[in-house]
Amino acid sequence: MNRRAFLSLSELEEEQPVMPAAPSSILRSTTGTAPYTGTFGQKEVKHLLRKVMFGASTADINYFKGKTMVQAVDELMLPTGVTPSPPVNNYSNAQNPDPNVALGQTWVNAPYDQLLIGERVQSLKSWWMSLMLNQGRSIEEKMVLFWHNHFSTELKEYQDARGGYKMLVTLRQHALGNFKDLVKAITLDPAMLRYLNGYLNTKNAPDENYGRELQELFTLGKGPNSGYTEDDVKAAARVLTGYRIDQTTLTSYFDSSKHDLGSKQFSAFFNNTVIAGQIGAAGATELDAMLDMIFATNEVSMYICRRLYRFFVYYDIDSTVEANVIIPMAALFKSNGYEIKPVLELLFKSEHFFDIANRGAFIKPPVDFEVGFARETKLVFPDNTDVATQYHMWKQLTDYGFLLQQWILDPPNVSGWPAFYQEPMFHEIWINSVTYPFRNLLCDALLFQGVTKSGQTVKVNPLEFVQQYSNPRDVDVLIDDMIAHLHPMDADAGLKAVLRTTMLSGQTSGYYWTVAYDDYVADPVNSTYKNIVEYNIQIAVRYLVRMPEYQLS
Repeated sequence: MNRRAFLSLSELEEEQPVMPAAPSSILRSTTGTAPYTGTFGQKEVKHLLRKVMFGASTADINYFKGKTMVQAVDELMLPTGVTPSPPVNNYSNAQNPDPNVALGQTWVNAPYDQLLIGERVQSLKSWWMSLMLNQGRSIEEKMVLFWHNHFSTELKEYQDARGGYKMLVTLRQHALGNFKDLVKAITLDPAMLRYLNGYLNTKNAPDENYGRELQELFTLGKGPNSGYTEDDVKAAARVLTGYRIDQTTLTSYFDSSKHDLGSKQFSAFFNNTVIAGQIGAAGATELDAMLDMIFATNEVSMYICRRLYRFFVYYDIDSTVEANVIIPMAALFKSNGYEIKPVLELLFKSEHFFDIANRGAFIKPPVDFEVGFARETKLVFPDNTDVATQYHMWKQLTDYGFLLQQWILDPPNVSGWPAFYQEPMFHEIWINSVTYPFRNLLCDALLFQGVTKSGQTVKVNPLEFVQQYSNPRDVDVLIDDMIAHLHPMDADAGLKAVLRTTMLSGQTSGYYWTVAYDDYVADPVNSTYKNIVEYNIQIAVRYLVRMPEYQLS
């Protein structure tokens, strides 16, 4: 038996498609928000987890597959109840010390330091990546990313990591709460005030930036039934005059001396509402009056439900989906006072969500791809005994996010990432001749070389990877398990045949794999045994994650 007859990378590459094709819309769903009553087996659990979390780890799959659909969704819709420890100084060294924060201590309440802008920004990004990698069994982390895209700000523009941290805290606090409360909190958020010039908005020089985006992007959208006017933008800017930022505490406050005391007239779209000018501290109550006016329209609930649908289900909202899904969601959203959790529960418990046409329906965003790969392959990152190395490893994924065109905390503009709004391509934007090879390079690096710093390496452990499955000694069972785990749809016989040839190093009998695997488990320090088993696993996983199916969620 020639146990070194490996299928080479070049031979396998000949079997690989160069680019994944975008999924077609041959299957179109006509289902709606009626409760799903079908089977809730392993396939349905994986579909649910891929949508509401980042990837589906085997531990999470096993946890939920013994529950009913309602039980699983109910649990996933709960916030974790855990307040994450803040990011820390991982960057100090003899050449570049932080005079105010010791290594391993948090900088979030430290004075602003212009010389450490880049270090703290990267610390924050690495920290957020770690929260996604170590997410609980909750939609909370996915919702933080959703709201970050919805209320888009660019950290590279306002350049204060403390502000980015505070905004993430705000998004987390309201992620599954009340949308109206979230809009108010974001309106007064120091990072948003800075990013959209709210802190420069005065009665003598009104700035329309936030007043426009509040309506166009954050609450009403630009749909056919969104009828706000340019005069409404101007009136909103006047309502918002007077908000300022205390740069020492990085908190917002209201300065009544900068506030426009006149009455603000809105258009017929808002029932010709007039918000009377208020004197002194009462001027801050005009914001509440304006939000009451905006949220009295029907378009807020319609717009936000469309955004949720495009993020979690599919990008194309045709007239059938609008009638069967969006309108019922929006009605519930508004009637529940804009509580976020009930409308998510309606969607994720619906027959439409579990419809076969909506499984594997769109291309994974880069963050889903990166974090999902790490969780599905059981990557282990360093602990906090060496924060410099720990944060460095998390940084590798944020850096790849930049190459894959989803750089967390720095969307390209106030509209967020184009894949969530740019017609007609939407999610197809994620895959092109630049980003697809980078997806492959990321997986190759973590499968073969790993990332090494200070004597520690983050790399997929092939043996631990296959041991998460039901019977890794049986090559055919193992192949079925890997495909079912990593791909959102069933595989054809051709794929299984290619993987079988790979795992058996060109042999035909499954006994070859069983013997090779048992030899390695019994003697893991034997380099010959190790090379045969680990290399063939690496090649098989490499093949699976390069396929079009792995790009889909």
